Amino acid sequence: MPAKNIHHDAVVDALKADGWTITHDPFPLTVDERDLYIDFAAERPVIGAEKGTDRIAVEVQSFMNPSDVRNLQEALGQYILYRVILARQHPDRPLFLSVSRKVYDGILSEELGRIVLTDLNVRVLVFDPTTRKVFRWIS
Repeated sequence: MPAKNIHHDAVVDALKADGWTITHDPFPLTVDERDLYIDFAAERPVIGAEKGTDRIAVEVQSFMNPSDVRNLQEALGQYILYRVILARQHPDRPLFLSVSRKVYDGILSEELGRIVLTDLNVRVLVFDPTTRKVFRWIS
């Protein structure tokens, strides 16, 4: 079982405050004999005329290494790996990369970040670690 990211609890709290229920912590995936663990999965009822439930998986990244580019490389590699497997095993559950406002306002708002987020169709959940609130959803 992998160690929890330093922002794990802040993201969980932010999602709960946004009406989500954490259903798996972590969310396991298995391919052959390889075990992978996305940080967690959540769901919430769909509001309105449609009935059903929104389901998501969330991978939290803290970007704590000195190099923002290296952090981005590692985060994207992990995100793409999980997204590919998740799409095959749970196609109804999109994957979100969760980052703090500081990371989003930094490298992810620079041209390099915008290019890779757009071209790789990365879904992003931006949270505020101090207030433990969802700041922005990018689909």
